[in-house]
Amino acid sequence: MSMKLDHYIAGHSVPPHSGQYFDNFAPGTGEKIGVVAAGDARDIDDAVRAAQAAFAEWRDRKPIERGRIMMDIARAIRAHSAHLSALESLETGKPAWQSPLEIEVAAQYFEFYGGLVNAIHGDVINIGAGYHSFTRREPYGVVGAILPWNAPLNQTARATAPALAAGNVVVAKPSEETSATTVELARICVEECGLPAGIFNVVLGTGKSAGASLVEHPLVRKVAFTGSVRAGREVGRIAAERIIPLTLELGGKSPNIVFDDADMAIAVPGSAKAFVLNAGQICLAGTRCLVQENVHDEFLAGLAKAVAATTVGPEADSIVGSITTKAQYERVQSYYDLARAEGAKAVVGGTVLDPDKAKGGWYVTPTVYTGVTSDMRIAREEIFGPVAAVIPFKDEEDAIRIANDTEYGLAAGIWTQNLSRALRVAARLEAGQIYVNEYQSGGVETPLGGYKQSGYGREKGLEALHHYTQLKCVTIKL
Repeated sequence: MSMKLDHYIAGHSVPPHSGQYFDNFAPGTGEKIGVVAAGDARDIDDAVRAAQAAFAEWRDRKPIERGRIMMDIARAIRAHSAHLSALESLETGKPAWQSPLEIEVAAQYFEFYGGLVNAIHGDVINIGAGYHSFTRREPYGVVGAILPWNAPLNQTARATAPALAAGNVVVAKPSEETSATTVELARICVEECGLPAGIFNVVLGTGKSAGASLVEHPLVRKVAFTGSVRAGREVGRIAAERIIPLTLELGGKSPNIVFDDADMAIAVPGSAKAFVLNAGQICLAGTRCLVQENVHDEFLAGLAKAVAATTVGPEADSIVGSITTKAQYERVQSYYDLARAEGAKAVVGGTVLDPDKAKGGWYVTPTVYTGVTSDMRIAREEIFGPVAAVIPFKDEEDAIRIANDTEYGLAAGIWTQNLSRALRVAARLEAGQIYVNEYQSGGVETPLGGYKQSGYGREKGLEALHHYTQLKCVTIKL
């Protein structure tokens, strides 16, 4: 298969001004599968101006009309699920069973926000007789969405659907490593679902060139960014200089706390899933397993057995697929060396997949380290691979202290059969999402966002819809 991916601007496939393209590789095999347009500031300018020209017509449509188009997009995503899933698996290395699940979630975002369009409303404020004061929620205009490579279509829908529902127009910049499904989604929206041309545009290229140009563009009024802390800081710096609102969803080093009264029949497989799903390439992943001392050995033995039984490789039914980029594949391996140098012990994993099984792909084995302390780099830095560190704790206070001893605050898990303890601990954990007895539970309806270095603003749920509007207050003297 050979793909040539161009920008999608104002309802058309558009080649880059530079005439330059990047090579694109399939992580499952390491083979070249096509080329991707190398966009720059000129391409961004074309897309942003196309979006700005289309904004007034989209903003002024009745909300229910916007909602109908978004419902049509949800149906079209499902109708094209097989094609989109194949593209997603090819570019990301996800197993064949996984991609359709993520395509379904993308459809749900458009369905959910398409049904919420009439929930965008203000309030009447009583300031006394003789006055009528009320608020309005209005769209920003052009929204720039800079997207990561770990879940391309899911992330595109998560940012685009609420922005469009609120009456904004979008210029998306997907990762140059995984652009195909975002381009295809934009085409489907415009050419099959009646979304007016210019409302949803896609510019391809690197973050340094296309991404920075998008944040810098004077007509962009709001930015949503998902990615690393390092890149998030640079995006935040540009946005701060321009004084524009920003939603940041950054990294995580999430604690997954197992108390001694946890039901091990669900805590063990649930904790394994928390860090091996998507080959560990999830910001929310529960990579720090904090286990109460008196059940530490029992839990560790169960976890090691569950992880060792996890299938890895290019087979369609493998639980764990490949690492999505070669740079990330090499980065994960560097932590194996670091863990050994720090004195941690791999009770399972800690290697790349056997070359005969990997067949040229970028596969690593799910790994569990013990003998880990909170000051080690493998316990503090986001590895973004299927690697977990097991750390013992004494009691509830100790668990909370260790859990919060991190610069991140995206998510946390709690395994206990004591509801009072679950509520008590959840209230004291410094994280935006708390999962109790099922890691990464929730759906498109539940808000997502971080504390501390994990970012600010919220995606998903009704909360995200409000983040894509600006509030105006009108006061009339009667």
